[in-house]
Order: sequence, then C-alpha cells, then structure tokens
Amino acid sequence: MGRALIRALSETEGTVLSAAIEYDGSPLLGQDAAILAGLPAGGLMIGKDGAAGIAAGDAAVEFSTPAATVRHAEIAAEKGVAYVAGTTGMAACDEDVLRKAAERIPVVYAANYSIGMVLLADLVWRAAARLGPEFDIEIVEMHHRHKVDAPSGSALALGRAAAEGRGVKLDDVAVRGRDGVTGAREKGTIGFAALRGGDVPGDHTVIFAGDGERLELTHRASGRDIFARGALRAALWAIGKPPGLYTMRDVLGLDG
Repeated sequence: MGRALIRALSETEGTVLSAAIEYDGSPLLGQDAAILAGLPAGGLMIGKDGAAGIAAGDAAVEFSTPAATVRHAEIAAEKGVAYVAGTTGMAACDEDVLRKAAERIPVVYAANYSIGMVLLADLVWRAAARLGPEFDIEIVEMHHRHKVDAPSGSALALGRAAAEGRGVKLDDVAVRGRDGVTGAREKGTIGFAALRGGDVPGDHTVIFAGDGERLELTHRASGRDIFARGALRAALWAIGKPPGLYTMRDVLGLDG
C-alpha cells in the first residue's frame, strides 16, 4: 500500500511526498521511496521516525498495524496533522484512540478506500432496508494468502451496513463461521465466509437469498492502486476540515 500511495501521489497534481515511514528493522529503511514504487529516483529515503514524518506533512496516511496506527494517531493529534487510517484488524480500544484523536484533528477511518466499495456499502444498506427478514444475508470475501485478519475489515463494514439497514446491531446477528452439525440457519442472522489464497487484493459479495430468487452485490479489486487513490482523495479532503471522525461516506458526500 505504501508503494501504491507513492504512485498515486506522483499522478496527483499539487501533492508532494514529505515522508515515508517503515518499522524499525525493516529491510526497506534507507532506500529511495520512489524507486521502490517503480518510479524514477526521488531522493526521499524511507525512515523510521514516525513523529518527524507526520510533522513534515499536511496529512498522514496509514496502512500498517493497529499498534502503529494508534501511536501515530496520537502523534498526528499532537502535531495538528490530518490523519487517514486504513489499517484493518483494529480492536474497539484501538478505535477509541482514533476517536480521541478526532477531538483535536480531522480523522478519516475506513476499512476500504475503494470508491466502488463505499458505494457497494450504500447499496447493501438500501437493499437490507427494503428486503424483509425472509431474505437471508451472507457475506463472502476473498483475499491474498498473506492477510492476517478474518473476516476482512471491508466484509465487516458491509455487515454493519446490512445490519443498520435492518435496524439491528451486527454483533447481535453475526455468524462468523460454521462447522459440523450447526442446525438450521437462524432467521435474521448475517453470515460471513472468509477465503484466502493467491494474490487476490480483495473480492466481496453480499448475497440476499430469498425463496425463488437471489440478489448478489459484488465488488472485485484487481489492484491496490484503487485503495491508494481513495485514501489520497480522503487526505486531500480532510486537510482544513474541523476536528472529527469521518468516513468515506463523508468524503464522497453521501451523507450530505
């Protein structure tokens, strides 16, 4: 994602890469960030000082680990820098740190920065609100073999959209795995299935299964650049905004 972001920056007029940060001990430290992204040498070397890197820009974009994300969110709040978080696998306590930072700076937090995925979530909400409980909802996602969390953050975001459309809490109706003799499907639940393999950037399908008909809403990502472009769009949008916790729905004006 870092390399994809650097490529997106190079294609966006008026933007400049001010820092590229990796973890202490990374083999990428000291390398030219532009060359790593497949671009001509830019002279900006990858560093490990998160505080200095965040302070160098108007907005910081993070796709890393939950621990690094919450640490850098606090730094961004101290420095007054707009912050965009795309890290998945965040626990409730990690999200609380983002909310705290959002009291001081604009924070955009989304599980998926693809414009198509944001619109898919909106369609899922609308379908769930209009189709009755006789339609069973199942969410199937597939990602590359290296992904460490399941279901994906994007799948959970789609589940939340479906649950909100039905006026329920996802935690109360989610079924995250089935094995053995499970009995009949409980009415009103939202099921998840996570597939892992190959180099798949991200496929998500929400199935509304009724008697005699089935509606399937699908988004397939063919590369990571779509997430980078969306995150960069969010960063540019966030600069100058008042403090608050925003989503890509805000960035795209879907709530306005």
